[in-house]
Amino acid sequence: MKLLVTILLACVPALIWGYIFYKKDPVYRPKAKQTFLLGMLAVVPILFYKWTWQYFPEINIFNYTNSYQADVFGFTPYLYLPLGSLLAFTFVGVIEEYMKHLVVKKADQGFFRNIDDAIEFSIISALGFSFVENILYFYFIWTYQGFDILLVSFIFRSIFSTFAHVLFSGIYGYYYGIAYFADPIWSEEVRKKRGFFTNAIHTIFHFKRDRIFANEKVTEGLAIAVVLHGAFNIMLEMNLTFFMIPFLVFGYSFLDYLFKRKENLKAYGYLVGEKSPAHVHLPLLQMKRLARSEK
Repeated sequence: MKLLVTILLACVPALIWGYIFYKKDPVYRPKAKQTFLLGMLAVVPILFYKWTWQYFPEINIFNYTNSYQADVFGFTPYLYLPLGSLLAFTFVGVIEEYMKHLVVKKADQGFFRNIDDAIEFSIISALGFSFVENILYFYFIWTYQGFDILLVSFIFRSIFSTFAHVLFSGIYGYYYGIAYFADPIWSEEVRKKRGFFTNAIHTIFHFKRDRIFANEKVTEGLAIAVVLHGAFNIMLEMNLTFFMIPFLVFGYSFLDYLFKRKENLKAYGYLVGEKSPAHVHLPLLQMKRLARSEK
């Protein structure tokens, strides 16, 4: 009974946020369901890693970060952050953001039409991840802290934590989308005489420029997502809840800006929403074949 109630509670934010993207385009729906389910499963390796601590305590990263708890960043006499907590939050952010991204990378390869798609599927993966995470949190809180605390946690996680996952993964998805379409986007960068860092790496190591550019964008997206994730967790740790609303409002504004960028809708010369050939909705590999056959 307790597990069923916690599952139902976790469904509320997942359904509200998920419906926004699920209803957007019929072609997305089977793939959206798959991505959501795989986002749920992305929690399993993390749980397995934690489970192994009881048998192999030497692989518990928190045993090492805790050794730095005495080193602190003091903001005021009453407000400080242990270095160990900062390292732990960074580690958690890297693992969670990469696992959510890995779902999109493996499940949706060849399906994207544009950068906007990469953002949306990253968000759907995050909702699946957050859904399972919420179930675990709700069940634990109800068991060890009581039903009253559960209701407070439900409100907080539905409004703040779930959206935080959406925000972090959405921004990461934007940069992954750029990396996914690195070939045509790099060509645009060349025409605009940009890409100094990419050209410098190519000169030194002689790697392909478009691959350098793609890896650069994925790394940049992961770094931003991890920093934001860590900042959110630090605010929780330091009880700076009054900063969360402006933090998430700013984050939402930035994510909305990314969605509205016209170049994010480019799809091999077409723009989603314009009157375009039907095959613009086909997976990327099919689009390439059709393009070759039409030449």
